[in-house]
Amino acid sequence: MLIALSASGCVTAGSYCDVARPVRPSVEDKMTEGTKRQILAENEKLAKLCGVKP
Repeated sequence: MLIALSASGCVTAGSYCDVARPVRPSVEDKMTEGTKRQILAENEKLAKLCGVKP
């Protein structure tokens, strides 16, 4: 009984597309070339996997 009760509290994680959002830097962010590349790569991945247009 204890095992059944403790297992019922588990929640499975959703997919990447359920939680991912486009990266939108603030005007106040100091953008390095590396940061720009990382943002672009993440937004391109989001567009490819989820069909989201950042």
